[in-house]
Amino acid sequence: MKLRKRINLFTAVLFIILLILINVASYFTFRHMMFQNELERTHAQSVRALNGITASINTVSAETLLRTYIPLNGMLRVVYIDGKRGPQAYVPEQSVLNDFPITYQKAQSKQIVEFDGRPYAFISLPIIWQNGEVAELQLVEDLSQTDENLKTLSLVLLAVTLIAMIPVLVSTRVLSNIITQPISTMIQTMREIRKSGQYKRIEISKESNDELHEMGQTFNEMMDLLEVNFEKQENFVSNASHELKTPLTVIDSYASLLKRRGQTDPNLFQEAVDAIQSEAVHMRELTQQLLLLAKHEEQWKLNIESLPLLQLVNESVTSFREGYKREISVIVEEESVVKTDKQKLKQVFYILMENALKYSEERIIVVIGQERNRPSIKIIDQGIGIPQQDVGKVFDRFYRVDKARARKTGGYGLGLSLARELADAIGVSLFLESVEGEGTTANILLPDENSH
Repeated sequence: MKLRKRINLFTAVLFIILLILINVASYFTFRHMMFQNELERTHAQSVRALNGITASINTVSAETLLRTYIPLNGMLRVVYIDGKRGPQAYVPEQSVLNDFPITYQKAQSKQIVEFDGRPYAFISLPIIWQNGEVAELQLVEDLSQTDENLKTLSLVLLAVTLIAMIPVLVSTRVLSNIITQPISTMIQTMREIRKSGQYKRIEISKESNDELHEMGQTFNEMMDLLEVNFEKQENFVSNASHELKTPLTVIDSYASLLKRRGQTDPNLFQEAVDAIQSEAVHMRELTQQLLLLAKHEEQWKLNIESLPLLQLVNESVTSFREGYKREISVIVEEESVVKTDKQKLKQVFYILMENALKYSEERIIVVIGQERNRPSIKIIDQGIGIPQQDVGKVFDRFYRVDKARARKTGGYGLGLSLARELADAIGVSLFLESVEGEGTTANILLPDENSH
């Protein structure tokens, strides 16, 4: 059974059951109140009759007294202590009451009884009868009219219940449509996506702000994420196939050369092995960078911590000094404590330092200070610099300022792009200032400890 029909059926049945329970409860509550009121009225009438009969019992005959106080639609009688019936009087229309059961109640009693298929109010009161004899004065009154009114009420409630079912069924159908419409739209959108291969979104009403609106918004956000990830996957495949083509061609060429002349020419053998190893290293580095770039920014796992900026820079600079055997100076203008992901900040710093070392043979200067009211790290080289028209493009993937020297420097045009994405993930800003032939300054602006 579809969700829409289940909601419709469940809601309709629930409302109908509630409606029936409310009407049944109303009927029986009203019925109890009506009979109770009639019983109280009859009891008051019997008390008046008792007082009147007691006051005149020795001056007026018993039959006359009973006829005087007889109810309009009932019977009045006396029952002796031995259970025998004494004088009684009833209206002609209630002659059936002549056969009403005779019982001595032994105490005051008032109740609703059923006789001959009709409800009656029965009141029994103790009375001192003629000659001081103890007896009971019993008054019985027909409540058929009240019962008829209650039957009419039950028919009215039944009709109201049946009529009320119509708007209940209509409203439950409308409610089920409202609830399932976003789901149906989502299913249809998914089918269209499956057929067309395009990432579509569902239209969301700006007026509502309920769970259905939130579900639609979450679906659209999921589509955005899938589209971004798919684009990144396509870019990864395209970029990998494009960039791996050259090293694979080099490896294939040297392998073929080794097959033909490698065993007879030791120099050629060594050259081919070195070239293949170098290209394999390049391919490994390229693949790692492509995999990192293929990640969505929400997939970066951040470990934010407070750390002294000078300590991080000194650790990194020491590694570069030992690894590259180059002169690197650290100038501290102002020390700062920052809150960031240490490993990712180190990776950004490494990428910018590697670029500085690649394109400069002179001393590298690292300055720790403040800029724009934020902690900063500047990496200054005195190398070949970047042409002014290329400064704004160096963060694009696979963009190389000097394509002729790309293989010589080992660059793929991915380092700065990766640095930018890492910086965005940890809330760091990157700026490059460069003059061709004079050098380049890379500026890392970090959030301070109070920014998080």
